[in-house]
Amino acid sequence: MPAAHSMPCRGLSSSIALIAATVFIAGIALETSRAKADDLVVKYDQSQLLRLPRPAAEIIIGNPTVADVSIQAGNLLVITGKSFGLTNIIALDAERNVIQDQRVLVQRDELKVVNLHKGGKRETYNCSPQCNPTITIGDETKYFEDISRTSERKIKLSEGNADGGSGQSGQ
Repeated sequence: MPAAHSMPCRGLSSSIALIAATVFIAGIALETSRAKADDLVVKYDQSQLLRLPRPAAEIIIGNPTVADVSIQAGNLLVITGKSFGLTNIIALDAERNVIQDQRVLVQRDELKVVNLHKGGKRETYNCSPQCNPTITIGDETKYFEDISRTSERKIKLSEGNADGGSGQSGQ
């Protein structure tokens, strides 16, 4: 009889341990993605300016898939969020001294963004003021590819390349 009582307790303690481990791991993930006071927060597909105390000769990006940087006028950096995550940017002067080592957190701009979930698949829409499809990392693959293809065609039309680059349509 005692063995029958120990089985549910052992199963329950295993379940509790699994839940505790999951909560612990989720807490670590949340902590690493939470902005610190001195982090530069950049929105996905948007840019932020960072003014340095003196001109930079070289820029090092910890993870170039997360953010991109361009130098404007020597001491002004334009940082663009390319994908979600955390990276750092190190600015060096001509003597290779560190001017600034800046953590950059790229986050989603939740303002006027609607996510449509269809089962495990997600589609993203920018609703300002009406909802239009937009692509975001993590969207369902077919939706992402369809909207990407449509966007590329629109860009070609606006550049006059849809008809072979003549800039004139219908001829």
